Amino acid sequence: MKIVIQRTKEASVTIEGAIVGEISHGLVLLVGIEEQDQQEDVDYLVRKISKMRIFEDSEGKMNLSIEDVGGEILSISQFTLYAETKKGNRPSFIKAAKPETAIPLYEALNTGLRETGLTVQTGGFGADMKVSLLNDGPVTIIIDSKQH
Repeated sequence: MKIVIQRTKEASVTIEGAIVGEISHGLVLLVGIEEQDQQEDVDYLVRKISKMRIFEDSEGKMNLSIEDVGGEILSISQFTLYAETKKGNRPSFIKAAKPETAIPLYEALNTGLRETGLTVQTGGFGADMKVSLLNDGPVTIIIDSKQH
């Protein structure tokens, strides 16, 4: 699994003109899943995301986790994170997991984050979504469960 983590002051996701998920201070997760991903990838990412110290403490140092600051998560499925761009000008998404593999893992990630006590909002898997966010910092981190 590959996730782009963005620290945000506010974020929302809209589907067909209606806001379906909205958070204030927290993280936006753009979640890519490949065919080889399994529950162990989910477990690793839940631990890393919930404990990652990327929020500032009273001295302005990134020492606090999303749990420490009471932040929220907006989780968005994003198969395009597995785009292959070496050949030609049109990306290939052959490495991205098919829905029958990706949906259960995406839901397991969101459930795992909720089980840590975090509030998690989501978009719609496979839907045409409009994501709006105010990146704080900016702080943007890419984490890949296969590279730990």
